[in-house]
Amino acid sequence: MQDAANIRPLTSLRFFAALWVVLFHYWPKLDVGFTPALVNKGYLGVELFFVLSGFILCHVYLSALGEGRFRYGSFLWNRLARVYPLHLATLAGMIMLGVTAGLAGVAIDSGILRWDSLPANLLMVQAWGFAPAAAFNHPSWSISAEWFAYLTFPAFAFVAWRMRGRPWLLTLGTLAAIFTLYPAFQALTGESLNRATIAWGALRIVPCFALGCAMHGLWRSGALKSIRMAAIGAFLSGAFVLAAAALGLPDMLVVAGFGGLILSLAGLAGNGSTFGTQGVFVYLGEISYSTYMICVPWKIIFVNAAARVLNLTDEKLPWPLWLVFIAALVPLSAASYHLIEKPARARMKLMADSWRSRRVAAAGA
Repeated sequence: MQDAANIRPLTSLRFFAALWVVLFHYWPKLDVGFTPALVNKGYLGVELFFVLSGFILCHVYLSALGEGRFRYGSFLWNRLARVYPLHLATLAGMIMLGVTAGLAGVAIDSGILRWDSLPANLLMVQAWGFAPAAAFNHPSWSISAEWFAYLTFPAFAFVAWRMRGRPWLLTLGTLAAIFTLYPAFQALTGESLNRATIAWGALRIVPCFALGCAMHGLWRSGALKSIRMAAIGAFLSGAFVLAAAALGLPDMLVVAGFGGLILSLAGLAGNGSTFGTQGVFVYLGEISYSTYMICVPWKIIFVNAAARVLNLTDEKLPWPLWLVFIAALVPLSAASYHLIEKPARARMKLMADSWRSRRVAAAGA
């Protein structure tokens, strides 16, 4: 099996998850009279991120936890370094954007600057029911949900480790939980769990993260023993996901399809295939977190500017301008990644190394 850093098809898949979310947010600004069903399901790109998180974190940390080498504090710091600097930067950016727009007399959503939601956003608990409203950079609710999964990861990993010899049983149990939880939540609340953000976002990640852990167990067990098996699995699961989304089938079926797709892509990599390892897609996957976090701020800036310059009363963009609108996300995401996300992450890891060295030196004194 390959190392986590070398499961390059899964990194590439992150780009397509981010693109799906972007299309979901940006399509309403396109001057056409219809929305494809596949685009309408774009909110499920977040679920794809969640399943990927469960798979990768189990791959990186599960053995260490099972063998007693897992350091919870270091794990949380590393995860914080991964998500918090860019979250903080986009939070500050949205505050600056809201204040500047107010001073300039530009109308934007009044809910953006909800100061009573600021503490929850700073602590990344806005998706735990602690934020009174969706404010500031709304996509960050999913980072709050990820933080919940990071904090509770030992519980997920404990089950995954105990069930490592019975991965099919773990998978069936996880799917049964998914097919029970989603309709039960709908029946109790009248809302889809996969559309929950501020109120139930922390719960929304749980079944997806668990599915990722289960798929990792199947992968480690060698469930896909050849490139041919993995390729067939990738084709069938990918086709199923696209068809289920395009036909508007229940979200839980699409989520289940994500599990098969991730398992199959990892199986391709583990068996030596180069599918999905092309440098451009891997790079776009690496900057996908930036793409996801800046897509709404960029939408506010671009659409408002275009509406003022072109006098668009309905804020609907002609398709050539809409394509520019989307394409600009790539260089903007690259800038965000290289100027904020990557150096801040490296800095936080250097801080941890420095603290560790001091503790070792103090212990040896």
